Amino acid sequence: MIVLASKSASRRAMLEAAGISYEAIPADLDEEMIALRIVAEGGGPREIAKALAEAKALAISQAHPGRWVVGSDSVVSVNGQLFDKPASREDAAAHLRQFSQNVLVLDSAVALVRDGAIIDWANDDAHLEVRALSEAFIEAYLAEEWPAIAACVGCFRIEARGVHLFENMIGNHFTILGMPLLPLLAMLRTHGVIAG
Repeated sequence: MIVLASKSASRRAMLEAAGISYEAIPADLDEEMIALRIVAEGGGPREIAKALAEAKALAISQAHPGRWVVGSDSVVSVNGQLFDKPASREDAAAHLRQFSQNVLVLDSAVALVRDGAIIDWANDDAHLEVRALSEAFIEAYLAEEWPAIAACVGCFRIEARGVHLFENMIGNHFTILGMPLLPLLAMLRTHGVIAG
């Protein structure tokens, strides 16, 4: 049984649907500080997602020797600007206004760790074209989806009403859900964690 270093409902649902036995143990990290360090070092969204995925898995691995730990994270940017999880409903509305009629780039990474060492990792990205969002739509959307989307960096759950935000999506379905599942499954098979 692997350890998922996340409290994300969508990541748990992906593993459950794929028949992967896991125990979810969220990592308690200062994600903002990690992101700021990566940016200061010249990194972008891809590097931030990788660093956060690795940091989550490493943090949990230290307390669970001998166990395979999976960490994952996703970073959203629009026109090069990074977006955090919305701090409030008003913050979510501001994000949605900025997303309107733009391409939301979702960079997602997954790391496999054991005994405090990074064994493997992968990343993927998706490009989501956001339609024109009216103020009336934003208000109605948040009335239905807040606070469920408070933990969602892009202010959407694609498996729920978030699908109404977009005109087009280019990228893997699982990456859009929040974790590059296919590369993770390949890693787990490669390292003998699941049957090949």
